[in-house]
Amino acid sequence: MANIEILRRSDQADGNFNNGEILEKKPIGFPQDGGMSKPYSNIFYWAHAWTTKGKSTIGLHPHQGFEICSFVLKGEINHYDTKQDKWIKLQRGDVQIIRAGNGISHAEELLENSEIFQIWFDPDLSKSMSKDASYDDYNDEDFTIEKNTFYSVKTIVGPGSKMSMDSEGVEIYEFETNESGNIHIEHSEKSIFSFFLISGKIQIENNIIEMGDFFKIQSKTKTKTKIEVINPGNLFMIKSPLKADYVTYAEKRFV
Repeated sequence: MANIEILRRSDQADGNFNNGEILEKKPIGFPQDGGMSKPYSNIFYWAHAWTTKGKSTIGLHPHQGFEICSFVLKGEINHYDTKQDKWIKLQRGDVQIIRAGNGISHAEELLENSEIFQIWFDPDLSKSMSKDASYDDYNDEDFTIEKNTFYSVKTIVGPGSKMSMDSEGVEIYEFETNESGNIHIEHSEKSIFSFFLISGKIQIENNIIEMGDFFKIQSKTKTKTKIEVINPGNLFMIKSPLKADYVTYAEKRFV
């Protein structure tokens, strides 16, 4: 049987920008955020951010080393970075990746009624810190969608995807359901699966998962986990290594 760890929305760390114009819930925050979850695998940070009072801009700020991925869940954002030296619009379903390398700065503008995930991955900082920074954006139609009986699966990172990452063993998917039913997730002893319920309601074993809840599943053996869809919606999933082949920044700092 798989081990399931649930982090309710109410237990996630809070954040904000520009006096509350942008609000955040963080399933994985920085140490100063005071959340209940720490970095694990090669996932260092995960924030769900949204606008409350029209568009709002997060000013130019630097990054190094990490791969920083932004997923537009709703609305639109504008993005600027010093590598491309121009503003680029991203819409619902689009994804951007910054391979921060030896240094890059960027700014983000979230438009009215917009939501994003921003997730940081550790690609082995001992190597990435010596590389030049790079940036790619992908439109929603760049990703393949596999349709099943009552749900579809969008492959963001994984077999057949155009999006590439340096972070080891990462695959990213989004499930969209249109009616009730069961989804079966196959697990291996070498991976950990991280989920965020964007919308809807689901049940895993005896656990009800509500919109905004975050949960992780890992198993010591190959097995399947049944996800029962109660109310249709969207489920975001990341598969990552239980332990990377390199020492991660989180292990150096928190272990």
